[in-house]
Amino acid sequence: MSRPEPELTPGEPVPEPAPPPDLSARRVPLRMYSLKHGDTFLVADALGNVAGDDDGLFHNDTRILSRFIVLLGGKLPSLLGAGLSQDNAVFTTHATNRTPSPLGDEGLPEGAIHLQRSILLWNDRLYEQIRVENFGQAEVQVPVAIRFAADFRDMFEVRGATRLHRGRVADPEVRGDAAVLRYTGLDKVGRQAVIRFSEAPRRLDSGTAEFLFRLPGHGAVDLYIEVGSEEEAAAPGRARFRHAAAQAKRRMRTLSRHGTILRTSGRLFNDWIEKSRSDLSLLVTELPTGPYPYAGIPWFSTTFGRDAIITALQTLWLSPALARGVLRYLASRQALEASDFKDAQPGKIMHEARKGEMVALGELPFGEYYGGVDTTPLFVILAGAYAGRTGDLTLIEELWPALLRAIGWIERVGDNNGHGFVDYARSSEKGLSNQGWKDSHDSVFHADGRFPEGPIALAEVQGYAFAAFRTMADLAAQRGLEEQATQWRVRAEALRMAVEGRFWMKDLGFYALALDGRGQPCRVRASNAGHLLYCGLPSRERALQVGRQLLDAPFYSGWGIRTLARGEANFNPMSYHNGSVWPHDGAICAAGLARYGERDGVVRLLSGLFEAAVHFDMRLPELFCGFPRARGEGPIAYPVACLPQAWASGAVFMTLQACLGLKIDGARNRIRIDRPRLPIGIETLTVEALPIGERQVTLTFQRIGDQVVVSPSSTRPPEVEIIARM
Repeated sequence: MSRPEPELTPGEPVPEPAPPPDLSARRVPLRMYSLKHGDTFLVADALGNVAGDDDGLFHNDTRILSRFIVLLGGKLPSLLGAGLSQDNAVFTTHATNRTPSPLGDEGLPEGAIHLQRSILLWNDRLYEQIRVENFGQAEVQVPVAIRFAADFRDMFEVRGATRLHRGRVADPEVRGDAAVLRYTGLDKVGRQAVIRFSEAPRRLDSGTAEFLFRLPGHGAVDLYIEVGSEEEAAAPGRARFRHAAAQAKRRMRTLSRHGTILRTSGRLFNDWIEKSRSDLSLLVTELPTGPYPYAGIPWFSTTFGRDAIITALQTLWLSPALARGVLRYLASRQALEASDFKDAQPGKIMHEARKGEMVALGELPFGEYYGGVDTTPLFVILAGAYAGRTGDLTLIEELWPALLRAIGWIERVGDNNGHGFVDYARSSEKGLSNQGWKDSHDSVFHADGRFPEGPIALAEVQGYAFAAFRTMADLAAQRGLEEQATQWRVRAEALRMAVEGRFWMKDLGFYALALDGRGQPCRVRASNAGHLLYCGLPSRERALQVGRQLLDAPFYSGWGIRTLARGEANFNPMSYHNGSVWPHDGAICAAGLARYGERDGVVRLLSGLFEAAVHFDMRLPELFCGFPRARGEGPIAYPVACLPQAWASGAVFMTLQACLGLKIDGARNRIRIDRPRLPIGIETLTVEALPIGERQVTLTFQRIGDQVVVSPSSTRPPEVEIIARM
């Protein structure tokens, strides 16, 4: 999900950046933590501080808090520990005073003062409780200072985009217990951050609030702070903090408990499942069209088409409600007219939507952008998968006009280039140069490393288009439209034959990454071919050849499948798309392998992802480096990966479904289980409250010798048929 740097924009001069904290208050590198609610999210370090690098409090793609640093005696405290609650609702950090300390008249011994910060987001507001506790016996005076600032940078500026001119930052308004920071953008929109304290600071100016707490031996004091884009009449306090915390926890509990419950005999594996569910719940935003998973924090905390569709596909077997919300939202934002600036054509499904100043001014096209070549066929695939999983044809009836427009766009692209392939070339220099899921500028190349001329036809996109044609044929047949169903089946088969003829590299036993604008193959082995297996396009013989290579050392790092095979021209295990490991990519490959009967390899992939998750504190990041696994060492993190990321969190569920060989036919109330496997080290797995129409089923998978057997609960509804092949 790389982004181009925008052109410089005329307007008001850029103000000088605020001075950094003094040397004694500079932050050492710490792990970062994230919170989110709606269109507001926070990224802070383990001390709970924001320093204005890649972190901050963001609202509607604008950073409304770029500095928020708590100091004890003018210095950063020493970190004791930090963590998110299991439900991701509250972030808590623990610290203590440094030694020697100037606190009080005589100073304090090490560890005498405990600083606890509890932070949460609710209804576009940050709520914080700061507790200062004296564990010494003597009375002390504890000076606490909070340094704050707001640069009101657009998300794309924070990510590195440069602008010659910006709007104007007003002088902060300081009064009693509050500071108001304001900015008027070039788009004439006023943005502000209101910082308010539960008690008036001893000293408050435009960037610092100072408090002096007199604490008796073993005494404690609480300070409450709220930060939001709007001012509240009520002052911060214990009651408001507790109410917001209760609401945030209730919401997360409701979201994470919705749908099917998975329990295994492995405690750590259960922790991974629960953390993945909590991360998905954190990223889900309730829109008028239903629940929608934002892509990831910090860079992609907004509506993305491709990411949401794949996340919905990953979790469809467990909870179809997410797919329903995604389909309805994307249908409502479907392009109805052409726009070169937005890379839009009638029928295309949206790639992403943003709300910041730069997109409002037209400096970038991402306010509502359609430069994704794969999102439209994936939309059709999800609609068909949802219909098959639920039997809900009422939603398909609602979506049918959008589906016709989507498949019409796919057909037109294939017809326009004469070879039937779905290709892309950006319409605007400000758009994405590469428009598949690997959308960085260097992700498509020839075997010698040269970048190809466009338009580009990616291998996996042809698989998506093939599956979309077959999906439309099935849906049309259900509607009694046999002539249209036949036409789409014919187009699917023609595309399959064309891919087999033009993309297959016989000498390498693999599919080419892409075809360039001259129809020449990019003879590169990339994980894109695994997506062809997911779509069911290759012949069985070729699929097995591809599968063997995906599971071999050039692709498989020991932690997951690399995006690019080791030895290819532009291979770099530290790159974004050319040799790193993306969990969602590996999950799609795993589902593809399972489609062709490869179960043991899927178990191996799931084991690698689980062991990687253990090293990443039970949260798989957006991606990590593709270095080979070494004894005694963990996977190497990619430095700016989103965490959490929706489709990384969903990877466990798609890969687990592939292991279990489980498929649900909601229209027929039927569950098929084909040669199930369990993860390594797991003896039992229970799928509890699996929804089948209006009914629920509980299944238990148990390892007995070399086999895994499945048994339904005694309360299984007789209307639900279970067909199992062990």
